[in-house]
Amino acid sequence: MTLMPYSPGGMLLEYANEIESWRQRLDLKGPLPRTWVGRLRRDLEAEATAASVSMEGVPVTVDEVRRILAGDPPREVSGEDRGLVSGYRDAMTYVLRRADDPDFTWQPELLVALHDRVLGGRHDLGAGHFRSGPVQLMHAKTGRIVFEPTPAADLRNAVVQICQQATESQAHPAVRAAWLHVAVAAVHPFRDGNGRAARVVASLAMYRGGFKRREFTSLEEWWGRHLDAYYALFECLGDRYCADTDVTPFVLGHLEAQLAQVRALDLRERVERQIWLALENALVDAAMPARLANALWDALFGREVTAGYYRSIVDVSPATVTNDLRAAVAAGLLTSHGQRRGRRYLAGERLPVVVAREFGLTPEGTIEQQRRVLIAKLTERCLSS
Repeated sequence: MTLMPYSPGGMLLEYANEIESWRQRLDLKGPLPRTWVGRLRRDLEAEATAASVSMEGVPVTVDEVRRILAGDPPREVSGEDRGLVSGYRDAMTYVLRRADDPDFTWQPELLVALHDRVLGGRHDLGAGHFRSGPVQLMHAKTGRIVFEPTPAADLRNAVVQICQQATESQAHPAVRAAWLHVAVAAVHPFRDGNGRAARVVASLAMYRGGFKRREFTSLEEWWGRHLDAYYALFECLGDRYCADTDVTPFVLGHLEAQLAQVRALDLRERVERQIWLALENALVDAAMPARLANALWDALFGREVTAGYYRSIVDVSPATVTNDLRAAVAAGLLTSHGQRRGRRYLAGERLPVVVAREFGLTPEGTIEQQRRVLIAKLTERCLSS
């Protein structure tokens, strides 16, 4: 019997073909500037991690996650929550390593290993162990039971069948990823962290299928901004696990989200890459080190920059960090707030002006308004080109 079947034709096939054409189109873009790729990777990693852990009740912002992943954790975030953030990132790193393993196989122990990393080794939460008892999923606001997953006695057999079908599947990687996502979530093999584990497994399926660009593997960020739509997709499961439930609606919705995300990220990448290069050019013209673009970038987008965070990204001595940030403040590109360890840096008044000048624009209003206008203008240009 096929576990949780879906209809492979129709719109599902059309969406899969469109995702494939996007892969070919993006692959033709060729190599991007290394510094920009690193910056983009860090931003998308922070956004995807924040979205996925926040969906499971971990109270962290994107900015807090960004600093945690850079080794400069804010004091406001508890040690336990920092561990869950780092654990999710470790799980995605593990996915990258395993995806390229020539001896890779889908097997229950792979899911266990992923889950252990997702929960940061928190054994009190059941990290790295299949649940041994029943579990019921409740609506966060009403407390009403909305779904009863696989009974514990049938759980391991269900996981084995999931792995077997994933191994034998000839479906497009995006379809396989969607199916794995809903299958793992429906079986609910763990006491906690099932949603995160299911989303990581879906990313692994994309990586295994050759979709390694961040445009295809940062779907958590999309789900985080469309939570109602995300949870609505699971309604096709009914109120109780059933092995022969038709999950076509979920798979179809997953591919729709995948396409929406890749379109949005492609446009965003084209716009933001221009801003990054403008920052580097402005720094070269001012005879300032190009590495300062990392601090200016975050400040331009309204994020606080600390000396510890900046140092973790550019990997220079504390004295160099101090000199770099002091020079940016003196040039009006950054402003300094607070004292000593509590010191943080924000955008200076000249920062958006210097960037806008690279595009022949004259910005007006607050720094945030200037940034919004700049992005809007660049977006228009990209859409019309």
